[in-house]
Amino acid sequence: MYPAELENILADCADIAEAAVFGAPDAKWGEIAVAAVVRKDGGALDEAGVLRLFEGRIARFKHPRRIVFLDALPRNAMGKVQKFALRRQFGEPA
Repeated sequence: MYPAELENILADCADIAEAAVFGAPDAKWGEIAVAAVVRKDGGALDEAGVLRLFEGRIARFKHPRRIVFLDALPRNAMGKVQKFALRRQFGEPA
């Protein structure tokens, strides 16, 4: 899994303010991609809309298997996204 590849696709969407992709354990696949998405104000993007962003752009096996919507991404004092906090909160097997 290459989170940056998925994050670049999410960054191209006008309805997404910011996004981060992280790995979560999965019983079947070992690890799956999870996208944490912050909608822009007034955005009505849903999970299906996010998943459509990847159609025809990358192979299906690379698509995120789960989408979580947040008000803001967790960041440290330097402004860097804390992916370990996302994994801790949302990384449980589905």
